[in-house]
Amino acid sequence: MTLKLSVVDQAPVHNGQSQVSALHSSTKLATLCDELGYHRFWLAEHHDTASYSSSCPEILISHIAQHTKNIRVGSGGVMLSHYSPLKVAETFRTLEALNPGRIDLGVGRAPGGTDKTSLALAFPNNPNDVSLYPHMLSDLSDFLHDSFEANHPYDGINATPIGAQAPQLWTLGTSTGSIELAAQLGLGFVLALFIGTHERSTDIIRHYKKRFKANGKGFKTAQAILSVACICADSKEEAAYIAAPNMYWKVMAFRHGIREAIRSPEDALDRYKKLSLSDKAYYQETLDTVISGTPAECRSDIEELAMDYDVDEVMLVNVIYDFADRCASYSKLMDEFSK
Repeated sequence: MTLKLSVVDQAPVHNGQSQVSALHSSTKLATLCDELGYHRFWLAEHHDTASYSSSCPEILISHIAQHTKNIRVGSGGVMLSHYSPLKVAETFRTLEALNPGRIDLGVGRAPGGTDKTSLALAFPNNPNDVSLYPHMLSDLSDFLHDSFEANHPYDGINATPIGAQAPQLWTLGTSTGSIELAAQLGLGFVLALFIGTHERSTDIIRHYKKRFKANGKGFKTAQAILSVACICADSKEEAAYIAAPNMYWKVMAFRHGIREAIRSPEDALDRYKKLSLSDKAYYQETLDTVISGTPAECRSDIEELAMDYDVDEVMLVNVIYDFADRCASYSKLMDEFSK
């Protein structure tokens, strides 16, 4: 299989259980994905969200790395605006030291929560202005690789543990916003198509590759991943049924600011009938962005997207109410790609 498949996990709360249970489900899913042959397993960062338990990806990464053997484990991503670049560098150098050659550090500029949550995370200071993100990302790269220039205020500071290798550093983006930064700093780039419903040109990653500048710190050549929502089932209809809870959740979250628990498919579809016409249109628009259907249908769509965007790795995300259905989706897809 020349196309690598990977996973993004938001640690969703399955089957109406607790957020604590969701953390253990993430570990079980990672173990399964490791056995199936997936290339990476990344944990997202969300705060104060009833449906997701992934508020501390670095802790989950450590736990999952110890319960898997081959799969790369990382963040997708750490919301860097909340944290000190030095602290993030030391956390992930420690993870890399304990799990050599298996740790990825994906970072993003989004808050991963509400404005109120950002205030609490920054207390007693104020949240960092988004304009600081490029500077913070550059500092993070330099801390990871001990590469500050002699006249830099941080020159001489050693991110510990000294001697630990730097993890792979990736920046996450939903459109063209992070391309120039990733290319300029020599970082890997992940285009997240599963966030939002707006069109993303297939030239985005080609532009990143064209602008990429190796700097001796991380990647020698441009590295890009496409991240998409994918639900694999025995039929297109079953996949749409399984997708209903997350589609309804997105309607409530992004159109009404209500971040509730993930409902069952039956409940979500019943509530769908009572939505306004504009909400129903957004529901369908969101569903249209999900790769869904039989294993063969999903494989065909994934391969076509990978070819269109010129990538050799696709990272898959799904939020499904039933944990067994989620495991089955990843299993069916890998079985198809292994033929």
